[in-house]
Amino acid sequence: MPVKPIRCEEDLRKAFRRLANLFQAPENTPQADEREVLVTLIEAYERQHHDFGPLDPVEAIKFRMEQEGLTPGDLERYIGPSGRVSEILNRKRPLSLRMIKRLHEGLDIPYESLLAEPV
Repeated sequence: MPVKPIRCEEDLRKAFRRLANLFQAPENTPQADEREVLVTLIEAYERQHHDFGPLDPVEAIKFRMEQEGLTPGDLERYIGPSGRVSEILNRKRPLSLRMIKRLHEGLDIPYESLLAEPV
């Protein structure tokens, strides 16, 4: 499929349908390259037309956990002991600057989401 800019919602739907077909493409193939370009185009279009602002920090963490198939135990290296992870995920404790830095560097969660005002 020739790659072209996404200019409207119909273009966006077509790009998502194509992306679904390329989702399992092996790395280092033309299909994987096309997938990467489509993701970039989709993100750019959504950022321009559907800006929802930064996510709540806990929602950003949960979203990344879902994307990566992580468990709360996997977060211990970024947040600390399991009790602290539980407190963060249940909104009983705020993130510290050290946690924010580790989550950003280790899980690539944007700073703007980690520093956003909790819901």
